[in-house]
Amino acid sequence: MSEPRHAAGTRPVTFGALLKNREFGALFAASAVSWMGDFLARAAITALVFSNTRSVALSATAFAISYLPGLTCGPLLAAMAERYPNRSVMIACDVGRAVLISLVAIPHLPVGALFGLLFATSLLNAPFDASRSALLPRLLTGDAYISGVSLQTTTNSLAQVCGYFAGGAMAPFHPHIAIALDALTFLASAALVQAGIQHRDPIAEPQAARRSLIRETAAGFRLVLGRPVLRAIAIVVFVAWMFAVVPEALGAAWAAHLSHNVSGRGVDQAVIMMSVPIGTLLGAVVVGRLLRPERRRSLIRPLAMLTPLALVPTFLGPSAAGVAVLAGIAGFAVGGLVPPANGLFVQALPSAYRARAFGVMQFGLQLVQAVGIFCTGAIAERFTVPHAVGLWSLVGVCVMAGAIVLWPSNQRIDEAIAQVRAENAEAGSARGRHAARPSPHPDLAAPRQPIRAANPMSTVTPVTDGVPATGGLDA
Repeated sequence: MSEPRHAAGTRPVTFGALLKNREFGALFAASAVSWMGDFLARAAITALVFSNTRSVALSATAFAISYLPGLTCGPLLAAMAERYPNRSVMIACDVGRAVLISLVAIPHLPVGALFGLLFATSLLNAPFDASRSALLPRLLTGDAYISGVSLQTTTNSLAQVCGYFAGGAMAPFHPHIAIALDALTFLASAALVQAGIQHRDPIAEPQAARRSLIRETAAGFRLVLGRPVLRAIAIVVFVAWMFAVVPEALGAAWAAHLSHNVSGRGVDQAVIMMSVPIGTLLGAVVVGRLLRPERRRSLIRPLAMLTPLALVPTFLGPSAAGVAVLAGIAGFAVGGLVPPANGLFVQALPSAYRARAFGVMQFGLQLVQAVGIFCTGAIAERFTVPHAVGLWSLVGVCVMAGAIVLWPSNQRIDEAIAQVRAENAEAGSARGRHAARPSPHPDLAAPRQPIRAANPMSTVTPVTDGVPATGGLDA
């Protein structure tokens, strides 16, 4: 199948064309199954903790615990994953997560033990996500990248809607069954990756030039934070998700504030938690799928400002339906800015740094979302949940205004992309020369070159696969 080419101003690549790439189809299916289980379990776990403790802060902690590994050793694990074949890393991580999350399903676990198992499970997220992100540009290329990001964001949002609905409905009655189902989805993901994706050697520097893991990780941070275009994109995405994630994280506590009936509380929780992903889905389709590339880029800044601004009216204490509308608007804004922001990020990113840069972005996303969740949860311990979200969103408007001021001009962005293309071409030539040299030792074969995808069509990899850590750049 030949790669579809799209000049500026033409229609984007269709989702159907993307899925004709067999390997991308397998990776997409594996991700979709796993996401569905994750959101099902997340709704059940937050409700379970709130039901057992009656603490908004602990319920928010249960939601945010998956971000903590990324704040400690996530970037190191992402850099380590860059050294091994993407397929092997993803399969190993899926199997490990299936075992660990199945232990969370054991009834009557102390809250501390539950948090510990969630943390251990989340440790495997960073190498899995980094490997998936490094693999995607080797499967898809061109403007198909933007369509692919939109497809992933759309699917992630659908998985959130279905998972939160089912999890909210099951949480008051069968939370442990929901968690056990998550373990099965990890095994299904591993099977899909095993069956549908071929082995590829990692894209990496020649072994003689490899540095220590810590230095490689630090190089990823220097790259993302040191290049103005990458830094500006990262800041806007970080700030947007720091505020958009709050309704999902506080869904169980917010529902308890609105309803004292068990069945009604489950419905309200599902409605609130579903609102952001529904909005994200609509934003991804409208902006990422229906608009022309140049229009998408021009909307990044206004959509970024809309994200926290939409949640400010929650201060007035709306009903569950009102909360859903406001959170849905915030989700629409994030879903709309993610595809073009991801597209710019990957175009301005040297290919040899993909996994490390993803680790940096995942670290940043997890950090800001954890900060947003913990801060809002702490405020809600002193005030009501609606007041806490409204106050936090006002802070977001001020922070996002500062981030938008730092956004580079279109000329600066285009110059950065042209520079990276030249760097990638030079690096590719250097790898070819290195592989052609005879081995300095008769027993040491020259390193194999990465296997190219049988289908040359390629492009989709967001800084976080278009989904945040809940969902990203993502999540």
